[in-house]
Order: sequence, then structure tokens, then C-alpha cells
Amino acid sequence: MDFLNSLLVVKLELLPFLVLSLLISFTVHEFAHAYSAWKFGDPTAKMLGRVSLNPTKHIDFLGMLLFVIAGFGWARPVPVNRDNFKKPRAMGIVVSAVGPLSNLLLAFIGTLVLHLGFKLGFVDVGSGNRIHLALFYFFSFLISNNVLLFLFNLIPLPPLDGYRIVEDLAPAHVRSRLQQIEQWSIFIFLIIVFIPVLRDKTLGPLFSLIQPIMREMSRAAMFIVGS
Repeated sequence: MDFLNSLLVVKLELLPFLVLSLLISFTVHEFAHAYSAWKFGDPTAKMLGRVSLNPTKHIDFLGMLLFVIAGFGWARPVPVNRDNFKKPRAMGIVVSAVGPLSNLLLAFIGTLVLHLGFKLGFVDVGSGNRIHLALFYFFSFLISNNVLLFLFNLIPLPPLDGYRIVEDLAPAHVRSRLQQIEQWSIFIFLIIVFIPVLRDKTLGPLFSLIQPIMREMSRAAMFIVGS
């Protein structure tokens, strides 16, 4: 048990809540990409069954495992053929952006539900009720993981959404150079994640925004539910 706990980013007893929140978060994120691409005229994701809220269509188990162990991970990227869009670059930016934005929206919805639970009493942590605690842990993971995914996916490193947005904004000669480094992206990603000094210098400033974003969402939720 101690050995397993040492491998995970959370205690073993909290793992089901983390995994469930990740299944929902990754699924919503990739569905948002697939649905928007389909609506903009690209049938690729639709033909591959990716316009679906079925987690098995989107989950990459290596990416899930890495998230559980290291706190960073990924789902299966949705294939998008921008040539099918009427305005490939503009619509490509929107398709890339809706993924992270869907995570931010999901985090806010989770915050609203959690504060509504506090107000109505079905999430009372102090009661010691197991169902109340389970709901609290689930929504806490759902909120924090989605804020993390929102920020993480804005990093301009392939194949993350931030990179795709930069790629669509860049001139043609810059895009061709960017595409040359894509084959090395997974190695660059793993080096950054697993070398603490690099992680702190590159990802640290970005992820320092997680708590401020969660605080502002909490304030907005309290205002809406009147607590």
C-alpha cells in the first residue's frame, strides 16, 4: 500500500475520484474538438466515431496513467483536416480553442454544483457522511483537474492546443519550421515533465494560476447561488 501511494499523485483511496474526474474531463475536451470540427465541415472525427461522449473513444491509457503518476497526461488527439473548413486557419483556431475552454466551463459548472451542495446540505464535509465526502472529493478533483487541463493545453508545444493555435496564427514559412519539430514533441514533453528544474521554470509560472482561477470561480459561484 505504501509503495503504491508513493507512485501516485494522490492517496490510493482517492484514486477512484481522480480517475472518474479525468474520464469526464478528457472526454468533454476531445468531444468539443470533434463536434466543432464536424460542424465546421470536417467529417474526419465523425467518421472515426469521435463525435461521442463515450470515454472509450477518447481515452489514451498511457496518458491517463501518466496523469495519475505525474499529474500531467493526455487523451487521444482528435484528427482534424483543416482543408475541409471554409476558413481553415480561423476555424482551426476555434476548433483548437474549444477544447481548453470546455475544461474551463466544466470546472465552473463543478464549482457551481459544489457550492450549491454546500448551501443545500448535500455536501457537508463536517458531517462525516461518506456520500457527502465522496461528492466533495469528486467535485474537488473535477474542478482542479479541469483548470489544470485548461492551462496545460494552452502550452505551445505539439500536440497541445496552444501549439495548434500558434501554428494557425503563424505565417506559412514559420509553420513549416514548426512542423519539423513535431516528431520530437513527446520527448520534449517528457523531459520537461520529469526534470524538476525544467518543469519549475517552464510549467511552474503557468500552473501558479490554478489557485487564483479557482478562487475567482468560487467567488462567482457563491455570488450566483447566494452563499
